[in-house]
Amino acid sequence: MTHPNRNTLWAETFVDEVAKAGIDAVCLAPGSRSTPLTVAFATHDDIEVFSHLDERSAAFFALGRAKRTGTPTPIVCTSGTAAANFHPAIIEADRARVPMLVCTADRPPELRDSGANQTVDQEKLYGDAVRWYADIAEPEASARKLRYLRTTTARALTSATGTPPGPVHLNFPFRKPLEPTAVPGDVPDGFEDEHPLAVTGRDEPFVTVSQGVPELDPESLVSIAETVSDAERGLLVVGPADAPTPTRDSLSQLADKTGFPILADPLSGHRFGHDRTIIGGYDSYLVRDVTDEWPDPDVVIRFGASPTSKTLRQYLERTDTRQYLVDAAGGWREATFTATDLVVADPTRFVRRLVGELPERSESDDWSASFERADSCHWEHVEQSNDHFEGGVLAAVTELVPDPATLFVSNSMPVRDIDRFGKPRSADVTVLGNRGASGIDGIISTALGAGSATTDPVVLVLGDIAYYHDMNGLLALTRSGVDATIVEINNDGGGIFHMLPIESFDPPFTGQFRTPHGLDFEATEGLYDLDFDRVETLSEFRERFQTSLNTAGTQVIEVITDADASHRVRESIQESVVRDLSD
Repeated sequence: MTHPNRNTLWAETFVDEVAKAGIDAVCLAPGSRSTPLTVAFATHDDIEVFSHLDERSAAFFALGRAKRTGTPTPIVCTSGTAAANFHPAIIEADRARVPMLVCTADRPPELRDSGANQTVDQEKLYGDAVRWYADIAEPEASARKLRYLRTTTARALTSATGTPPGPVHLNFPFRKPLEPTAVPGDVPDGFEDEHPLAVTGRDEPFVTVSQGVPELDPESLVSIAETVSDAERGLLVVGPADAPTPTRDSLSQLADKTGFPILADPLSGHRFGHDRTIIGGYDSYLVRDVTDEWPDPDVVIRFGASPTSKTLRQYLERTDTRQYLVDAAGGWREATFTATDLVVADPTRFVRRLVGELPERSESDDWSASFERADSCHWEHVEQSNDHFEGGVLAAVTELVPDPATLFVSNSMPVRDIDRFGKPRSADVTVLGNRGASGIDGIISTALGAGSATTDPVVLVLGDIAYYHDMNGLLALTRSGVDATIVEINNDGGGIFHMLPIESFDPPFTGQFRTPHGLDFEATEGLYDLDFDRVETLSEFRERFQTSLNTAGTQVIEVITDADASHRVRESIQESVVRDLSD
């Protein structure tokens, strides 16, 4: 093995170590300073390359792959503002606990703060949004420094996939020549033969890291078990998580042992895929007019991030009860500040151990039955509605999406509508969304990244503003080979603002909040080589959606809706449910 120069040796050593750690894909954005890394990744036989012209799209695409696989897909860019364009996805990865390895190329140290072109301060560029940062040493044909590079790579991947997982930033300074041009003496003759451990590493990763999981001491576990077993009424609340946490089987065992109903966020991994009753309509009826007549739960056990549903969050805030928040990282993810106990433990292991400590429960349970009756009432009213509105689109999608499938929902109204109108099914539907920082940027790219990591059918539901924000992400359809059904709900502006008091103040509501744009997105059909169709009724949508699921290629189905009318339908359905439950 020979290397033409130190940059090539350095980059190939890094990529070799990444591959030995099990990383099988990378997202590359074009640029000059990152040439050594780009060439090393592009020529490695065991790593699939996804090429993106836009750094922001590249980072969100990698985010989506990691959401679907649980493994980081490294992202590589050149120096300057290219690195800044990674930042939105890094923030999302941080807040949503998604593993990410960020590799930015940089000018050599003496050019920093010198006025050199395309040179910005990239040291700790992403602040505390990353789990760990390292300004990598300059390349050198040195056995010790190559071992340092391999060890640093292991540390970076361990930090990215630790507890909690998240982004890690490695900043690589490179001097010219950046290409694999021969530089006599740069790598001494015979260096590879003299230092095989440094140059070729080990057959396995250079450093094998064994990560354990946090768990409770026996006394704390027994104390919690006593509280749970003494409770007549309890709830199991599972919030957003990219994979079911705890696992579906362990949560089912806990529900069986306690008799507590499971209230599952659509992004929790538990709304779909269970062969048991899952409560999903709570956003409609856990309001004061209904729950003031109900007794409070005695205990609540919560998993995952804060629920999407404001109604559910406010209900939990009103209840005077013991609330256990279970989080492996000991994170404070509870913005109503009403949780009484933080349980720092791996959720699945905690649940399995807790089940072993609990006695068998007697059958009759009016408490669970009251939730099941309320849920049935909600779904009856949803199914009886013949109105064409945005929530009906999400209800149809969750009803018709195949088993299995990957379903990605955008922020703003789609995630709220799937929360209220996405009826639980036993189908294995993986529902994902960017709820870490809840932005609407990079939605298309994230969804296609998730789609690139699975053979499941891929469905994306987003609004017109989110579609506009990330239209350039559609380029990944042809460049990555992903096919998708994209449902674009077009209400000509920011429909979510109809939910806020500012709706009553117009002006400035229409011009500065709803912001109608009047754009015709049909032009994206020819630009990105996809099929574009526009529908204006729910029956039309159901027909076109089912056709798309059985058609090769990518179809965008634009559903024309009225934001104000849709909001009124949401209110009407909720009023009917509350009225029936209050009688």
